[in-house]
Amino acid sequence: MLDMPKLYLLGGENVYKRTAKQINEKAFQDAGTPLAIVVFPWARASFDRDYQKRANLTDYFTSLGASTVEFIEYSYPRELIAQKIASSSLIYLTGGLVTALVERLKRMGVDDLLRSYPGVIVGRSAGALVLCRKCIITNRHSKAVTVIDGLGLTDFTLKAHYKPQNDDTLLLLSKQQPIYAVPARSALVYENGKLCVISKAYLFDKGVKQELYS
Repeated sequence: MLDMPKLYLLGGENVYKRTAKQINEKAFQDAGTPLAIVVFPWARASFDRDYQKRANLTDYFTSLGASTVEFIEYSYPRELIAQKIASSSLIYLTGGLVTALVERLKRMGVDDLLRSYPGVIVGRSAGALVLCRKCIITNRHSKAVTVIDGLGLTDFTLKAHYKPQNDDTLLLLSKQQPIYAVPARSALVYENGKLCVISKAYLFDKGVKQELYS
């Protein structure tokens, strides 16, 4: 186990097609064995208890070496959540609504549990955003942009599901703060203040875009 969490910030993945399998494999290897995973499916407007979705994720993670995959229900008391986290080696935060996920994690006190967690945390899309100091949310149907506070396990600002059509917005926002932008099937890995890239990512800073390679 690690002294503090090692974060995998995944820009996005189609879990049915397993499009970021290599990234998850690396994270799972870092978590060690036995690989006990707890999943927080708290990022949907209504809580997702669909058996097929959960079965698909369980099958996926088991194929990558997980010994157990357990979903944490929002109805669980904090004490039970803390126990299940303490007995795990990897935490997985799903995608969905960033605002809902941040609010629920804070309300249940899970944010403090994550900060002191000595294992690997994988955040996918919304799950990646909430781990950062600031989250940039763009609307695929309009030019609306929202910047919200995350949990602050990293000290930087993140845009997940990055696409080049976001550039104008990100270039403008980067005049106030540096922004890391991660496409689907790519990830940033953050550990003890050090950052590395899997596949590719981008840094927007002072109105300039820079491509980052692994």
